Amino acid sequence: MCPRAPPPPDGGCAHPEGRTVTSGSMISPAAVPPSATVPAARLGRALEPAEWAAAGIPLLRDPREIVTGLHTRHRPAPGIVVAAVLDAEQRVIASASFPGGQTVADGWVLRNALLDRLRRIVPHDLRRRSPVRTAVLLHCRDGGEEWTPLDGAWMWGLRDACTLHGLRCGAYIVLTPGGWRVLGEGRGGRHPHAGAAPGGAARPAGRTRGAVTPRRTAGGAPEARRRTAAR
Repeated sequence: MCPRAPPPPDGGCAHPEGRTVTSGSMISPAAVPPSATVPAARLGRALEPAEWAAAGIPLLRDPREIVTGLHTRHRPAPGIVVAAVLDAEQRVIASASFPGGQTVADGWVLRNALLDRLRRIVPHDLRRRSPVRTAVLLHCRDGGEEWTPLDGAWMWGLRDACTLHGLRCGAYIVLTPGGWRVLGEGRGGRHPHAGAAPGGAARPAGRTRGAVTPRRTAGGAPEARRRTAAR
C-alpha cells in the first residue's frame, strides 16, 4: 500500500529507497512547452553523440549485469524507459519504469518526467558536496542501436535531472530487438533484447516490487554475483 501522503498527479505510488516502481502514465502532451515545436537540438535540449562522449560519464563495471537485472525486474517493452539509481558500488538500490512518450523528442519534457520518478524512489542528495549515487537510464525501443534524436533528448534530460536531484549522471543504454548497447561507449550484447520474455507472467502496470535481497553465505556476507564484462 502507498504511504499516507498526497497522491502523485498521475495516480501512482511513491516509494522509499530500495523499491521498484512501475508506472502506467505516459508523458502528458500538456507538459510540452510551446517552444517544443522548435527542434530540441536548436534549443540546446538534446545532446549529440560527441557531446555525450565528452561529458565524462562514468563507465559501468559490469553493464551486462545491470541491464539483465533491470530487464528481469521491469520486463520493458518498446516505448518503456527504466530509470535506476546505483550506489557507490554500482548496485541498483532503486528503479522505476514508465512509458517514455516516443513522439516527444524534447529534453525539457523528458527531464521533467524523469525527475518526477527519481523523486519518488530516492531522496535528493543536493546537500552533499559531490554526488555519491548515480542514475542510469535504460530505454527500450524499436529500431537499431544507433543514436537517434530521441536518444539525444533523453541524454539531455538525464543529465539535467541528475543535476537537479544531486545525482551523478550515469550511462544511457538502449535496448532494441537486436540487443543492448551503452551509447557513447560501444559496449553491448545480444541478450537481453527488446521482446525477450523472462520467465513468469508480466506484472501489470501500477504494481510495485521491493528490491531483491541478496542471498547470504554461511559466514553471513551477501553472496555477490559477478559476471564477465560485456564484450
